[in-house]
Amino acid sequence: MPGMRIAALQFDVRRGDVAANLARVRRGLERAREGSVELVLLPEMWPTSFPESGADLDAELARTTDALGELARCSRELGLAVGGSSFARARPGDALDPREAPRTREAPRNRLTLFDRGERVLEYDKVHLFSPTAETEVFSAGDAPPATIELRGARVSGLVCYDLRFPELWHRPFDANVELLLVPAQWPKPREAHLKALVAGVAAANQCFVLACNRTGSETVGRRELVLDFPGNSLVAAPSGEVLAEGRGEDGLLVADIDLELARELKRRVPVAKDRRTELYARWQLVS
Repeated sequence: MPGMRIAALQFDVRRGDVAANLARVRRGLERAREGSVELVLLPEMWPTSFPESGADLDAELARTTDALGELARCSRELGLAVGGSSFARARPGDALDPREAPRTREAPRNRLTLFDRGERVLEYDKVHLFSPTAETEVFSAGDAPPATIELRGARVSGLVCYDLRFPELWHRPFDANVELLLVPAQWPKPREAHLKALVAGVAAANQCFVLACNRTGSETVGRRELVLDFPGNSLVAAPSGEVLAEGRGEDGLLVADIDLELARELKRRVPVAKDRRTELYARWQLVS
């Protein structure tokens, strides 16, 4: 049976302390390798967390570049697929939203990057920025849909945290026949139940496995200096919507074995893709 052992490495991401975050990731990846894990997902903004107001973003980008280089090296040496989101520069030619202020247009992206055995195999820029914590003042939003890749026998794609709330974004992975969706997150405790419901719902709606990695600890964020606690409730959900594994707040690995044939068989038995009425939906969109 085509299976894969996957894991979320949840931990308290220390703001600006790349050395400490990298050390935590290295230890976790070594343990993952010892446990025969093939793919590890890290939290959102894993090298630096979200910056303080007035932070030097060029410096944050430089530190992130170094951290990603080290993550690629660990991926290569340990033979793992590993990813998470972090600062990234917008690429030349990226489309820009004309409604954004000029300062925002030059802001960095929140980018999911996945390495496999040291090779960068997937990138996706977070499309939906969380306005209550003023993400829009630090980042520019991505505008490309999530890509899908073939990874170790699975069709893999990804979203980032708040993206989960927007079903318009789910259709691209569904159309691409994704079997495993990755979701790095910094999802706070007051909305802990929302994360679980959305992860299970996306898994059932897309007939795929979902691996979400949510951080632990607490942090003061945004211009309103909101103090957010993070529950460390990383999740693995099956195509049925069943939660296979859930973090309980402690730092460390959340490991699950997934059988990709379950997703494939469900799509054969319940042919949602075949039964969609895309022409009708397009007509509705025109008159909405």
